[in-house]
Amino acid sequence: MPAFRRTERRKSMAERRPSASYIPPVIPPLSGLEKPNSHSLNMDQCDILILGTGLVESILAAALAWQGVNVLHIDRNKHYGDSCSTLTIDQLKKWSMEVNAGRMAHFSDAQIYIPGGKHNNTFTSKDYGVDLCPRVMFAQLDFLALLVKSRVYKYLEFQSLSSFHLFENDHFRSKLSNTTKEEIFTDQSILLQTKRALMKFLKFVLQDNADESKQELLRNNSNTPIEAFLKDNFRLESPQTDELIYSIGLCNAKGTKTPEALARIKRFLVSFDVYGNFPVMMLKYGGPGEISQGFCRSAAVADSTYKLDTRLVDFDPQEKIAKFNDGSSVKINEKIVVSPTQTPKFLAKNYAELEEKLQLFTVTRLTTIVRNDCKEWIAENETSAIVVFPPNSLPTNNQYSVQVLIQNGGSGVCPVGELIWYSHTSEPNSAKAKEDLESAYTKMESSLIRESEADLEGVLDESDFTVSHQGTPILVNSFKLGESLQNFLPKKTLDIVCKIGYVQTTYINPDLSNVLLDKKQTGNISSLTVKDSSDILFLNMPSSEVSYDGIIGEVKLLYQRITGSDEDFFDVDFEDDDEDYSQAVASASAAIDSELAIEDSDYDPSHHEPFGANEMEL
Repeated sequence: MPAFRRTERRKSMAERRPSASYIPPVIPPLSGLEKPNSHSLNMDQCDILILGTGLVESILAAALAWQGVNVLHIDRNKHYGDSCSTLTIDQLKKWSMEVNAGRMAHFSDAQIYIPGGKHNNTFTSKDYGVDLCPRVMFAQLDFLALLVKSRVYKYLEFQSLSSFHLFENDHFRSKLSNTTKEEIFTDQSILLQTKRALMKFLKFVLQDNADESKQELLRNNSNTPIEAFLKDNFRLESPQTDELIYSIGLCNAKGTKTPEALARIKRFLVSFDVYGNFPVMMLKYGGPGEISQGFCRSAAVADSTYKLDTRLVDFDPQEKIAKFNDGSSVKINEKIVVSPTQTPKFLAKNYAELEEKLQLFTVTRLTTIVRNDCKEWIAENETSAIVVFPPNSLPTNNQYSVQVLIQNGGSGVCPVGELIWYSHTSEPNSAKAKEDLESAYTKMESSLIRESEADLEGVLDESDFTVSHQGTPILVNSFKLGESLQNFLPKKTLDIVCKIGYVQTTYINPDLSNVLLDKKQTGNISSLTVKDSSDILFLNMPSSEVSYDGIIGEVKLLYQRITGSDEDFFDVDFEDDDEDYSQAVASASAAIDSELAIEDSDYDPSHHEPFGANEMEL
């Protein structure tokens, strides 16, 4: 396959002119990205060889490099990101061909649709940056804390996300995501008794985990489905429970155990007002792929060696000599860390032996680029929103929720006036999953068109709105609006730029239990040892989790297996002028709406724990 020409790919982090008025103090060159690949590796030995530049691999490389470990980091692809890449449309076409040719492990059935062909559907490929596994970042959790601690945040631009919508009764609601007491009590569609029950529950969730009464209640309900817990203890039922469980908690199926569901709901609540009146942040220009680049750049500063379009073809475990497809050889002093999509043929049998010990999970994704700005669902001065279809809300009778992340042109991933819908489900039957995703797309399409085309004059009056504490009107009777639109028949369909669907498998449970709860990590491939070769470590594929939770835990597990302890994980005294830099960031933030500057002083390690760190142990 020919190499991607510079005109075919999006600008790299170093090439792109930042929209903020500051520039990171150190921008290291990366071989293969800012400079052409050299023909061979110009080194004799290294401590650690890492195959794949995905999110986990990139964080691990930076953590090791800053502790003085000599890291060689390669990727078989001609771009960074591996299974977490951010790709243009042309790159997506070639990636789909690789998947369907069986050359991309754990990915299958890639289908790409461009209506009208390139002659009738005019677009510029590099104007789009499509994430293979999009993620959202909660403000008060461990992943953002690591970005701050490692200084990688200086390479990134953040944007707020406060709009969470739940699909029910053939329309979308956004209620409890605005979780202030005032907003709950001004909602005219909620009975007073329900409002009081909601406030009681929210108070319970935010209660100190060390409280004995809370601990006892959680112990007694450790295996109770969250729906039953809410009904028996707080007299809460649908639709409020659906919003709590699936919109705020982002649970993927019915029957989620109470401690896990409460941890997810608390994750949302404690993330409010950390950096503003929103719980979640998105990255401009891309998600995990952008962060992977940031950590690769950090590792390069710490003298890691990078080379793209490079494959490991052989390894002598006695001599510890690794051979690559460019003809070069390097001695590996310690270990080799392998991404599943980068597994060389001679290690395929070893990987298969580990797979036999693990349960496989499926993530089915459908990504659609449409020519519409989706103003109806995205808050003012923001660029993203989340839409959730809870179980049994679609005509296909979906048993698992369908989660949709929406980003418009202001996020830098597509032109202004367009948007990308990232939808996915953890439904194990891929055929059923595709039906659910297509059904969700159809519902979103018809809803968006009818809300933008329907004549609403006379449908709503002043009594259907209230004024928030910021002075902006809030629709408090969405049921009335939804009922008025149910019989509306759209006269047209959305204009699609591109549509791509694919199936991915992973060994991470959708509820993250085998990553966060399993003390022995027996269900985690990152903890398993290859037979007759303790020098080979395999990684997990990305999970179906829509947030970055579980990432840091896996990196630390690998770090501990390599170094013997994770106590010095990113324990680095970075020599930069924090005060001057913070002032520059603050001035940039004041000048640019919805671009969020994160300062080192905001970092509070006591509040940045993995979600459910205490509750999940119960």
